[in-house]
Amino acid sequence: MKRLKRPFLLVGFILFSAFPNYAQELYQIKGVLKDGLSDQFINGAVVTLRETAFSAVSRDAGTFNIANVYNDRFILNINISGYQSYQAQINVKGDLDLGVITLFPMGYENPEDLALQKTIRATNIAELFSKRPNFIGGNQVFGIPPEPKRLYGNYYLDPKWNKASVLLYRDNELMEGYFVRYNISSNNFELRDAEADQVTVLPGLRVQNLVWIDSEHNVPRYFVNGMDFKEDGSPISGFFEVLVEGQLPLLRRTIATIKQSNYNEALMIGQRNDEIVKRNTYYYLKEKEVIAIPKQKKKFYKIFGDKAEEIENFVKENAVNIKQPAGYFNVFTFYNSMFDGYEPLIPKLIDN
Repeated sequence: MKRLKRPFLLVGFILFSAFPNYAQELYQIKGVLKDGLSDQFINGAVVTLRETAFSAVSRDAGTFNIANVYNDRFILNINISGYQSYQAQINVKGDLDLGVITLFPMGYENPEDLALQKTIRATNIAELFSKRPNFIGGNQVFGIPPEPKRLYGNYYLDPKWNKASVLLYRDNELMEGYFVRYNISSNNFELRDAEADQVTVLPGLRVQNLVWIDSEHNVPRYFVNGMDFKEDGSPISGFFEVLVEGQLPLLRRTIATIKQSNYNEALMIGQRNDEIVKRNTYYYLKEKEVIAIPKQKKKFYKIFGDKAEEIENFVKENAVNIKQPAGYFNVFTFYNSMFDGYEPLIPKLIDN
């Protein structure tokens, strides 16, 4: 029997040499889960890495720990009855501390006077983009393929890839860690991660709202699906950007159209090529109805009801041009700041 020990040792050495991945270093992933409304810790949530056997359950103080994870990229999923599901991309290159991850109760509804789901406004946005580098992504800016000859411009709301957090209609699932851009013409989102060339198309009708960090100005921009609103009593296709939140939200919608060539061959004058032109229209939101900002001063001030006189005085004292988008932004910011609970979304207006 003693003679058998050496062959077994030899076989073990051969197997270890043939499969060097068995010797690779293993890491742990940890984090804390909290309720976004009550700020209480969440116990009993199932945390998994998609398409793997790695999993954990959150315990006392909402903590979870997934051990013995190898070096790779994964999709992190979090599920617990009564809460919106959560998804994020992570890149395991060492031990990861994902910090506090906020979950919101299923069926949570916004007050009628708000345009954005609290899930998007108050979840992990600040930490995700500034304090949590463990999620895939960075400050990379990617261009777009050249447009077909004789058609200048593009259909993207922003041609850069911006890191985003996306809330889906189905199960209120929150997706984080992706770079996205929005095609106005097709009403589709294109998603990719920082380390892959493959692009996934996500139909706009599946997206409830989202926020992305503008890679040029490094500020959040918030968008909400027009399907949740009506214009002249009819549903709307496409997305609105929420510029000011509060009692009377200010929204912006961007439309892309083709300006046909007007070149005169005989006179050799005019524009030779077709061009994609983007035009912004500004709205205010009242009881889920989007209404275009009126051009006339009297009609404009009537928007603000019993605060109209205060708004007019504010415009005069601060020389605000209420015929320009920046003027809309200043006036709506001032108006909504009169009410308790107001929180600004962005520090200043960003042009597309």
